[in-house]
Amino acid sequence: MKKLHSLPLALTSVLLLTLFTFEKARAQNTAITSAEGSRAAAKPVTIPLSIRVKDSNPEIEFQTIDLTVSEDGEPQTVLSIRAMATNSPITLAVLIQDDLVSSVGNEIKPLAEFIRQLPKGSRIMTAYIRTGSLQVRQKFTTDLEKASKSLRPPTGFASAAPYNPYVEVIEAVKRFESQPAGRRAILLLSDGLDTSRGIDSSGPGDSLDLQRAINEAQRKSIAVYAFYAPTVGSQNFPLLIGNAQSSLQRLSDETGGRAFFQGTAAPVSFDPFIKGLDRSLEKQVALTFLSTHINKGFHRIAVRSSTPGVEVSHPSGYFVK
Repeated sequence: MKKLHSLPLALTSVLLLTLFTFEKARAQNTAITSAEGSRAAAKPVTIPLSIRVKDSNPEIEFQTIDLTVSEDGEPQTVLSIRAMATNSPITLAVLIQDDLVSSVGNEIKPLAEFIRQLPKGSRIMTAYIRTGSLQVRQKFTTDLEKASKSLRPPTGFASAAPYNPYVEVIEAVKRFESQPAGRRAILLLSDGLDTSRGIDSSGPGDSLDLQRAINEAQRKSIAVYAFYAPTVGSQNFPLLIGNAQSSLQRLSDETGGRAFFQGTAAPVSFDPFIKGLDRSLEKQVALTFLSTHINKGFHRIAVRSSTPGVEVSHPSGYFVK
């Protein structure tokens, strides 16, 4: 009789043990599936970097530079670092604001020579920012001579002034969609001033189109390099030049590029700008890392080097639609 009374208790214990084992296995499977799902959802992201080596350590080789990447505060895996030499092709759009002062016309020849000397295989587009839409003079081409010859002096007429330069920068960014991955950049010759929503909204933190241009350039891994020059309209308003130059500085800083100024007036020559651009492009790389953040919105990036004497310039992040 005692054995019969203990039978239900034994069955209950076996049942509970079976349920516990099943739940544990299901939890483990769920964890494995979740981890696999996270790995499957991870995506490669490519960003432009500029690496500067201090004069005290000129002997540092690129291969010995140790880089780490974090995204939204979490470490990410570096997949590849490409293009660290002057012979590495680049995809470059040259954008010239068409109402810049007439003296900029004297700089077309050195700009054309700069294009001719780019690495073989580079893809170049030339276009003018003016009233209406972007005026493309030369679609992306690997024919550097053809691209250089497509440049012309800006018209220098106030009537050619664009709605604001950043709307057409966004239009130029979209044209990179059909171009191969790798080093990407925009060279923007502009006064950088956006008064489309009033003078009081012309600061670098006020322009909605500037923010949109930054977002789109970050999303397509395009570094923006800016040459400042006044326009026939803006040169008469020196108080706005600070806003204009600060806007160009923000566009360059947040996309991994660099902005060039020579005071508040028209530069005497673009030669120092072009030399500085050459040095920056020589040290530009395309870094690809495996991102584990797939949510829409802005993702902040930090790239650091543990190698002494090395400084890294990079986009502040990228935007996912």
